[in-house]
Amino acid sequence: MVGRKARVHTRRPAAWATLTEEDAAILDVIRSRARSSELSPKETIGKLLSLLKKDGRFERIASVAMHEPPRVRAMLGALGEELKMETATLEPLKSSLNTLSKFDFGILSALMSAKKWHAKGSQNG
Repeated sequence: MVGRKARVHTRRPAAWATLTEEDAAILDVIRSRARSSELSPKETIGKLLSLLKKDGRFERIASVAMHEPPRVRAMLGALGEELKMETATLEPLKSSLNTLSKFDFGILSALMSAKKWHAKGSQNG
């Protein structure tokens, strides 16, 4: 039923314990490159941005992002840049990335700052 290359996660990472259910769901969407979104790339990005700017949510998610794969940190950084987050919030994400790496952002490659955050095939730039 499950192929060799399949990954089965039975619970969320321990670092996510400080996140609310909604915060964790947003991080899940970012992790999956928003593949499950039924909205257009522009609408998906707009929705993510509106959710991330609420009540310190971006900062909460960024605080656990160092436990995430580099592509997740890169996508989150690009989203944070669009939200005009403070340099102090974005710098740990940026400095954790290998400058030679490129990441598949999926539909999030439509972010204006995707190329700056090492997106492969960015639509912008």
